[in-house]
Amino acid sequence: MMATFPKRVVLCSVWLLVVTAGTVGFWKYGSAAGSAGATPQQWPAGILFSRDPAHDTLLMFAHPQCACTRASLEELNQLMAQCQGKVVAHVLFFTPNKFSETWAHSQLHDSAAAIPGVVVHEDLNGKIAERFGAETSGYVVLYNPQGQLLFQGGITGSRGHAGDNAGQSTIIALLNGRNAEARQTPVYGCSLLDRMLPATNAAP
Repeated sequence: MMATFPKRVVLCSVWLLVVTAGTVGFWKYGSAAGSAGATPQQWPAGILFSRDPAHDTLLMFAHPQCACTRASLEELNQLMAQCQGKVVAHVLFFTPNKFSETWAHSQLHDSAAAIPGVVVHEDLNGKIAERFGAETSGYVVLYNPQGQLLFQGGITGSRGHAGDNAGQSTIIALLNGRNAEARQTPVYGCSLLDRMLPATNAAP
């Protein structure tokens, strides 16, 4: 029995190292922000829908197969509930022309469409996302009625996790006429324009 004691200690130590490494890796993955391109300071011309002339206009860009985006939609749902009548919101789902309609019309699509005050669009090959510098699923922009950019970034505090966060708080403050120091926040999610996401990026 005494001879097996050191072996058990070694095995326990190895197990602890593996668990610790996995925990650290998962934390880094969840807290790593996605990329974002250059978002225009003025609403660009030629978009398939017009901004609202009387209310701020919010756009969220989403990948239909990104599990992390569930949290972003949960936050959007709460935001819309708190700011009824103060903002017009659109969710644009990346839709490659080489994939079926079923692939693009996912549960996330249905969840977004069920949020009161939200209009859902298919963004064919991500052309509109490129116009607004959206490169990560869950990326949000907010423009005022004059077409000036008010906010850009994400509305979750980490990848796939809903809860209090700077992005949502900033947008709610802006919509209620209050000042907000941070007009840009990190965005957490999968690559927006990844056509192979269902095969290569599992749920976070």
